[in-house]
Amino acid sequence: MVHQQRSQERPSPSGDTEDMVLSLAPRLAYFAGVARTEHVTRAARDMRVPQSTLSRAMVRLEQDLGVDLFARRGRTVSLTPAGRTFLTHVERALAEIGRAADEVRADADAATGKVAFGFLHTMGAETVPGLIHAFRADHPRVRFSLVQNYGEAMLEGLRAGELDLCLTSPVPDAPDLVARRLDEQKLRLVVPADHRLAARRRVRLAEAAEETFVTLEPGYGLRRITDDLCAEAGFRPRVAFEGEEAETLRGLVAAGLGVALLPPPAVARPGVVELTVTAPRAVREIGVAWLDGRPDTPPVAAFKKFLLSRRGSLLPT
Repeated sequence: MVHQQRSQERPSPSGDTEDMVLSLAPRLAYFAGVARTEHVTRAARDMRVPQSTLSRAMVRLEQDLGVDLFARRGRTVSLTPAGRTFLTHVERALAEIGRAADEVRADADAATGKVAFGFLHTMGAETVPGLIHAFRADHPRVRFSLVQNYGEAMLEGLRAGELDLCLTSPVPDAPDLVARRLDEQKLRLVVPADHRLAARRRVRLAEAAEETFVTLEPGYGLRRITDDLCAEAGFRPRVAFEGEEAETLRGLVAAGLGVALLPPPAVARPGVVELTVTAPRAVREIGVAWLDGRPDTPPVAAFKKFLLSRRGSLLPT
């Protein structure tokens, strides 16, 4: 069956699809209401809108589409073949919008909502599980979407709306972000068990100036800190291997492939010795960051408050 075309000028096929969607979207629920009742007056009453408003909306919808959606007999209407096709897709779209609304309301619920939380790989074994366990003592049903990544990637996640909060190091200083220092973590010089320095307990970083280093890749906060500490100690590290996780670097050190500046491990690893660095002061600051000006949902606000309350006691002792 050939759909009847309206006499008005049809939209150009080259027209902007997004503009068309914006034009049609406000009238879709009206269309579905009229289509279900097949009666303009009854639909207007059910949707609590003036009948004249509803009638004008349907006429404009048909004009925008360039297709008759209804066959009219007074105030009673019936769908044309084009109208039935359009209704099928409109009902799917409205159902999807309804599901989206339910999802965002559920994520914002104070008791059962969701927090999108990013953190460094080195904080995944102990720090973050401990924090979430402690937080859920008072908020047992709050859900978490957890993302492990390096610092710059998490900051981009904040800007893209993919994360609500992140734990990172160094503490960022950017005009579009808010960051709060929470704690600091000592870094150690990790050497192979048979290394010339392995019998020591403490070492000045300058004593490792001639060593080969294994480090995280450029862009990682710990890599920047390593480079800065070595520069402060008077040398530029000779880097043999670059990786993405601290425990991988520990494995490389255990295999005798270099030394590394790393935070303490969750579990002691055989084959390496971890030395306290006496000079320069080898620490990294840990902070929480979020996007400036973005409103918090109740669960995000509660978790942010919890993290800020852990200043000085964020990390396991």
